[in-house]
Amino acid sequence: MIETANASDTAPGAPFVDIQQLPDETLPFLHPSRYCDSDHFTEMASSIVTGLTPGYDQCSAIVDYIRQNIQYTPGEGEQNLSASELNELGRGVCRDMAHLGIACCRALAIPARMVVGYLEGLKPMDLHAWFEAYVGNRWYTFDPTQADLQGGRVAIAFGRDAADVAIYTQFGPPVELLNLDVKVQETQGPTR
Repeated sequence: MIETANASDTAPGAPFVDIQQLPDETLPFLHPSRYCDSDHFTEMASSIVTGLTPGYDQCSAIVDYIRQNIQYTPGEGEQNLSASELNELGRGVCRDMAHLGIACCRALAIPARMVVGYLEGLKPMDLHAWFEAYVGNRWYTFDPTQADLQGGRVAIAFGRDAADVAIYTQFGPPVELLNLDVKVQETQGPTR
């Protein structure tokens, strides 16, 4: 059994953290990566966040942009898309949408990382991806596919993008997945 919060923390107004004040472990999450080609998003990200206070509010605006401009198509994620490819295509799965959010945050010098795991109430139940951004001196959850930041999130892995958080890496002949059954459900807390 894993205990999780009922909702993810939010912090509108949480400030941008200057690069020289960032903890060393956040620095790898500032650079472009295989699927988060942030060096292609400087102009776009800046236009999305025009007039907003640097930090959390910019990340929220990026999520709003993704929700308004990219169609979420669960079950169609046969191939990993880079943020640039997703932005051009206009539709993708949670992993691809997280890539675009990460790339835009990094283009604004906000550390952002991919998170994969499970989410209570996700239909159909499958591995889910979202991203976290480092603002206000901590990591906050952002999920372009969910209307609210519900809790029940069970994080399995963190990385720069999908290349870092694969459930398995295969070498040699293909392996066929025969069965996978994951259940995430709310349970009663302990009685006192």
